[in-house]
Amino acid sequence: MAETRIRAFLCTQLYYSFLMPSFDIVSQVNPMEIENAVNQSKKELANRFDFKGSTAEIVLEKNEIKLSAEDQFKLKALVEIVISKLAKRSISLKNVDKGQPDLSPLGHARQVIKIKQGIETTVAKQITGFIREGKFKVTTQIQGEEIRVTSKSKDELQTVMAAVRAKDFPVAVSFQNFRD
Repeated sequence: MAETRIRAFLCTQLYYSFLMPSFDIVSQVNPMEIENAVNQSKKELANRFDFKGSTAEIVLEKNEIKLSAEDQFKLKALVEIVISKLAKRSISLKNVDKGQPDLSPLGHARQVIKIKQGIETTVAKQITGFIREGKFKVTTQIQGEEIRVTSKSKDELQTVMAAVRAKDFPVAVSFQNFRD
């Protein structure tokens, strides 16, 4: 008996999600833009006078940019180079997490810059709470690292998009899969 109710509920949810207009709120950074920013940073590193003959290095591994330099001052310059290139490639700095620099007793310095992909659960709850507080006629659903927003009206969805764009969240948000 309970099993048939659950199936009926799931079928109606699937039915409404396919027929009702919806969109997804996501927070993603294009990996090609990250790679391009790192390549530009490497070119600038090779051409900068203050880095001639030093062992400074920039390495990209998936969503992490690993920096290493001879001392803390060169590491700080490396971080500024990479951050400026990321900003020029229109990567939101909200999705960039600069870790703490590791300084060895010999003076060598390392630092990891992480690029956040997806919306964390705490931020997703904050976004869905904001939408609920706005008293919009929509339903929100957290699906992993994205949020699905569904409504009967496309106009209501566009109003939610405008409200979410106007609000300042800890990550950069974008919208995908707008369905009529």
